[in-house]
Amino acid sequence: MAGEAKEQAAAEKKEPMAEEKKEAKKGRHHCSRNPVLARGIGRYSRSAMFARRAMYKRKYYAPETKIEKKLKEKKPFSVTKPVGGDKNGGSRVVKIRKMPRYYPTEDVPRKRLSHGNKPFSQHKRRLRKTITPGTILILLTGRHRCKRVVFLKQLDSGLLLVSGPLVLNRVPLRRVHQKFVIATSTKIDLSTVKLPKHLTDSYFKRKRLRRPKHQEGEIFDTEKEKYQLTEQRKKDQKVVDCQLMSVIKKVQQLRGYLHSTFYLSKGVYPHKLVF
Repeated sequence: MAGEAKEQAAAEKKEPMAEEKKEAKKGRHHCSRNPVLARGIGRYSRSAMFARRAMYKRKYYAPETKIEKKLKEKKPFSVTKPVGGDKNGGSRVVKIRKMPRYYPTEDVPRKRLSHGNKPFSQHKRRLRKTITPGTILILLTGRHRCKRVVFLKQLDSGLLLVSGPLVLNRVPLRRVHQKFVIATSTKIDLSTVKLPKHLTDSYFKRKRLRRPKHQEGEIFDTEKEKYQLTEQRKKDQKVVDCQLMSVIKKVQQLRGYLHSTFYLSKGVYPHKLVF
């Protein structure tokens, strides 16, 4: 009897210990499956977290929209209507939408969806506030990407006219879209620079290169005409570059700045850069 009493007392002592452990487990601090390395940057990527959370096992059903419900609801083509009279059968099938009896002899012109909208040539051109004549821009696309250029003016099409100049970084007079450009805070004074008036969109438009017509003995000559710079374009490039270089030489270290290319090295983050 004494042995049984001791066993009961030991069991009673063990029970509160187990309850304390359960309480301790309940109060455990929850932590994320994706530990944060820096503010806004997690250790695992989005695709890795998709696998860690087993998101591929879950199924989500988006609520049906009004348009989807209308598409599902098929309208009936005909309706059965009761008809009076003993010999009429009691009901009759009637079409909901009847076809027209007569058709127009000539096609009626319909209004297009673009009716009233202005064409692209009449659209209003806007320019970013950070881009003004003389601003140093960084090109992001094309064969001259990562190079720094000088913004001269905005053309009628909305494109930007820029130049390297050609002497410093081999970027000639060319058109660039303002989407693919980073505007820097570096600017130069272009009040003394006079641009030729004929530098328009039509000036930069390339001519179509066609194959020459076959003559006697030239059946197998299939080479196209090669693009060549005109003397007028070379002359205009020299005129603009001479004026730009006279302004650039007045600013210290600007020649080296325009000659160098833009790149990101290890530990440099683009969202923290100030251009």
